[in-house]
Amino acid sequence: MKQLFFIGFLLASQTVFAQTNTHFKKVVWIVFENTNYSKALAQPYFNKISKQGALFTNLMAEDHPSQGNYIAMIAGSKLSVKNDNVVDLKESHVGDLLEKAGMRWKVYAESYPGNCFTGKQSGSYVRKHVPFMSFISVNQNSARCLNIEDETKFTEDFNNGTLPEYSMYIPNLKSDGHDTGVDYAGKWFEKTFGAILKDSAKLSETLFVVTFDESGVSIKNQIFTVLLGAKIKPGTQNSQLLNHPALLKMIEDEFGLGNLGREDMTAPAINGIWQ
Repeated sequence: MKQLFFIGFLLASQTVFAQTNTHFKKVVWIVFENTNYSKALAQPYFNKISKQGALFTNLMAEDHPSQGNYIAMIAGSKLSVKNDNVVDLKESHVGDLLEKAGMRWKVYAESYPGNCFTGKQSGSYVRKHVPFMSFISVNQNSARCLNIEDETKFTEDFNNGTLPEYSMYIPNLKSDGHDTGVDYAGKWFEKTFGAILKDSAKLSETLFVVTFDESGVSIKNQIFTVLLGAKIKPGTQNSQLLNHPALLKMIEDEFGLGNLGREDMTAPAINGIWQ
């Protein structure tokens, strides 16, 4: 009896240890467009947050143009997507892993017209920047399509603590800098998220992944990426050679999701950024 009690106590202790040493319970991706690393770092607000969070100084996008990079963020691979044409993919994505684990996901897409719109563009909204919409398991499933909505409920969900475990906030073509440039994007970001990113209480369990889809004209394709919130060491710089699937792996490992069997499986673990 004493032995069984000890084993039970040990298992309970291990469970508590695992729970109290997680880094975040929710994650939010925010993705900007087409800017060289140095140019993004020089923009005042992006520079400011680089000193408040963990800055990645050696993170590379997968390809040019945009769409393959977005696919890699949620699928761990470009899945052979080589252009920005409308695609309907049959492969798996992180939403599948999350749902299997009983977790939720959502996309807040700025200017999204709703109603499971599957067209290429509507005003300043473009489908290629919302990677979940490129998978038939979402765009042909009316229930899963409801996970994609416009940006209007994000602040309410954040303030009420009702964000899903995994979410993406996708700015439109103006806000993300695609049609306007990185200075416009930085000012929009500060106006829209500045107060949120100062709320230390709500950020204690929420990790923001602030990244770009690709560089400007550059073979190297280095992109600005900062992690903010949760248990990030402020002012940290990480020089590991990384990419978007490495960020996906970090989330999969944190949530205990397993992997998709692609670059997310073989990517290096991200070290040295946590308190």
